Amino acid sequence: MKVYTYILLSYLLLPVLAWTQQANVNLDYNPQKNTENLIPFSASLNSPDVRDDRMVTFRVKAPEAKKVELSGPVMIALDTQRRSIPLEKSEDGIWSLTIGPIEPDMYIYYYVIDGVRVADPNNTVAGFTAMPPYSQLVVHGDGPAYYDAQPVPHGNVTRHVYHSEVTNGEREMYVYTPPGYSVDKTYPVLYLVGGSGDLPSNWVYDGRVNFMMDNLLAAGKAAPMIIAIPNNQVIHRNHPRHEELTFDIFEKEIRQHVIPLVESKYSVIRSPHGRALSGLSMGGRHTMFVGLRSLDLFGSFGILSAGHVDSENILAKFLNDPDVNEKVDYLFVGQGTHEASGRMGIRCVKLHEALEKHGIEHEYYVGGHGAHDWATWRHLLYFRFLPNLWRK
Repeated sequence: MKVYTYILLSYLLLPVLAWTQQANVNLDYNPQKNTENLIPFSASLNSPDVRDDRMVTFRVKAPEAKKVELSGPVMIALDTQRRSIPLEKSEDGIWSLTIGPIEPDMYIYYYVIDGVRVADPNNTVAGFTAMPPYSQLVVHGDGPAYYDAQPVPHGNVTRHVYHSEVTNGEREMYVYTPPGYSVDKTYPVLYLVGGSGDLPSNWVYDGRVNFMMDNLLAAGKAAPMIIAIPNNQVIHRNHPRHEELTFDIFEKEIRQHVIPLVESKYSVIRSPHGRALSGLSMGGRHTMFVGLRSLDLFGSFGILSAGHVDSENILAKFLNDPDVNEKVDYLFVGQGTHEASGRMGIRCVKLHEALEKHGIEHEYYVGGHGAHDWATWRHLLYFRFLPNLWRK
């Protein structure tokens, strides 16, 4: 069982006790560990402080606040059912909380100050998304993790901006090319999409997919591939007809703009057997409802933390195609250990059961120490989906 304790700090002691982190000089695997006894640039305090024993201290100066809580997916790491934990206020108006030990990983967190959700104002490691701001807690282990930048050959990530006639505006897509990319070769392409509120940059900054791919390739554990990360937000997520409209619009965007752009700029395989579609949460549903009906485009699929309780009826055409196992090279369905028994997890299970019932060859996997969060999606990609893609 994880523990948490309250820590009161005197303002006079801060110069002595403050630990330095977040210098952002290098792509360090332990950016929130004290190294130079300095505080982050423009910050008033060090927060979070991550020690080698994996205990973490959060601090925020809010002298007029009546209540400050720590909340977010980091709660899962504490083996607690609580949605938030209160910080304790000292006489100088600084609120503090120490929790841990926490399993090494990256965790999303935020504060709730008098009922208002806010990012940690002292943490330079922030989330990049279309949702309200949040902060990243980086709990380091004894060395770089599988998602960290390591001293191996690195690929490149290019941001493409293009005009879409489907959404009638300018859109963006990130494209990862592996180390040693050459136009003299042709590469398979993984089209990788995010969840509700995610932007293409999320798979780079939160998902670390480029570093994970670099590390897998350096270890000989994955096939060289291009990873295209388009924006799958094609209609306002809170639109009352979102589910009715989004899949058709996204399919048009894929067919009219995304694949043509990639295939005009890069040396790639131009057949379903050289294209894969994968996504997390809402992006997993895009993979289901767009990908599995577009076998003329894609031959491999990764459905992460997604599914549908009525999968058998909704996917009837796919499930009852007598040649489907010949058309699909690899179908992966995965979710996190701590989401398997919840509402999201049940959808994933129902999809797995429908595939099994109809004899559709696929891999079903539950693993990692996360729930419906980036800890899970990084784990699923690195340990299962990417190593098996185009290597089965």
